[in-house]
Amino acid sequence: HMAVDLVREHEGVEIDLATIPQEDEVYDLLCAADTIGVFQVESRAQMATLPRLQPRTFYDLVVEVALIRPGPIQGGSVHPYLRRRMGEEPVTYLHPLLEPCLAKTLGVPLFQEQLMQMAIDVAGFTAGEADQLRQAMGSKRSKQRMERMRERLMSGMAERGITGEIADEIAKKLEAFANFGFPESHSVSFAYIVYSSAWIKYHHPAEFACALLNSQPMGFYSPHTIVRDARRHGVETLGVCIKESRRDCTLEPRSVESGPQGFPMRGWHADPSVHALRLGLRYVRGLPSALLDRIDAEREQGPFIDIEDFARRTDAPVDALESLATAGAFSIFGHDRREALWSAGALRSSRSGLSRSKQAGKGAGTGAGKGAVVRSDRLPGLVPGMEAPTLPGMEPEEVVAADLWATGISPDHHPTEFSRADLVKRGVVTTGSLRDTPHGTVVEVAGLVTHRQQPETAGGVVFINLEDEDGLLNVICTAAVWARYKRVASRSPALCVRGVLERRRGVTNLLAQRIEALPISITGAQRSRDFR
Repeated sequence: HMAVDLVREHEGVEIDLATIPQEDEVYDLLCAADTIGVFQVESRAQMATLPRLQPRTFYDLVVEVALIRPGPIQGGSVHPYLRRRMGEEPVTYLHPLLEPCLAKTLGVPLFQEQLMQMAIDVAGFTAGEADQLRQAMGSKRSKQRMERMRERLMSGMAERGITGEIADEIAKKLEAFANFGFPESHSVSFAYIVYSSAWIKYHHPAEFACALLNSQPMGFYSPHTIVRDARRHGVETLGVCIKESRRDCTLEPRSVESGPQGFPMRGWHADPSVHALRLGLRYVRGLPSALLDRIDAEREQGPFIDIEDFARRTDAPVDALESLATAGAFSIFGHDRREALWSAGALRSSRSGLSRSKQAGKGAGTGAGKGAVVRSDRLPGLVPGMEAPTLPGMEPEEVVAADLWATGISPDHHPTEFSRADLVKRGVVTTGSLRDTPHGTVVEVAGLVTHRQQPETAGGVVFINLEDEDGLLNVICTAAVWARYKRVASRSPALCVRGVLERRRGVTNLLAQRIEALPISITGAQRSRDFR
């Protein structure tokens, strides 16, 4: 709803989520797993499933939502469904009586409602008994109750000639996913939000990204990754500015007409956004909420003139001034970051001097210099002409380091860009180049770690997401590889991985063979989001 509100505010368009059209282009985005930030389908497992399932209708999304759940996974439903969906195996049923309730999911049980209907169809349960079966198999299952319901299930199937291995297999499937089965009604509701989110991302990428950033913390991806993804979808991203930035991220007129900052637009999107995304002050480290309130209130009284004016009117602590200076928020005053940092440091010294002078009973700030006069429109302890010495400007790599330290987001560059020349000499390729690399090729890729995930159902396999300047890549570590490289792979913020490229049905993975730390010094505040 934040994104809908932003579209209304900035484009004058009222979006009715109940009537948004079903569009092939939006399904193209979903089929390509271009779903960072899209509700429910942004996880590694969902991204690996979307290109295989190839959703082209709304009900396909209903199935997608239900498929990647503990129940279908534990019940062995995922791969049979996908193989049948792709025509790799025939649609079959354990018994003809199951066809009416399982036909729409290709003979594979996915929903709680199907569990109940299966009991009705193969064992003659009443609707009430079927619901009792669902409850008995639920999270608060009772052993005695389960035994009674199983006896009823098996006897009911026997009356219909279903016995032996088939009866046991049906009972096993029911028990496997009953505890975690997803109601179809829930899947429909979730699929509705999935499509709406994807539609907004495709047509209004700036509003979509802005809403995501203002909703943090949430989801799988860090703000830095969300910003990188927005740029791939044609969104110009602007750093924090004490004049333009508000507490939250905002939108403003775009300042460039072509691709944002020269970044290749590879994501699925409609025409590039006419709006740029401005980072909010909430992302600057160490700024308390009360200070953000004062900044907003003082800005309403008139624009800030310079750093001294800002510091006097907001009573910002020096640590906050230094964070803002590091983030480039004072560039609007003609200061580069080093000059702004020098000014913030001078404020620290002058405030210390004022404190000492007060203790000595003097009326003027001795730390500001001999003969200083305190003025009502100037921060106590400062004197006119307190100019920074000539300081060298920051190199692009230093700017990225400053951005990541101060905000956790680099709107212009990715850290791996500055190691690329050395990486190329080593034969390390970008994730973007893998689009044309054949299946089975041995490659080496390097990037920041965005995720580590070790699902309980994966038999010790660990999944790592690497991000470079081109995008993301899923790395698969077998239990043996993980055991060998765990110390490095679990602790290093950036990795270089050598392995075999796997390309199947639109899904690209790297099967790791060797892992080493990537010596990169500007990972800043970015930390991986690790999951079980």
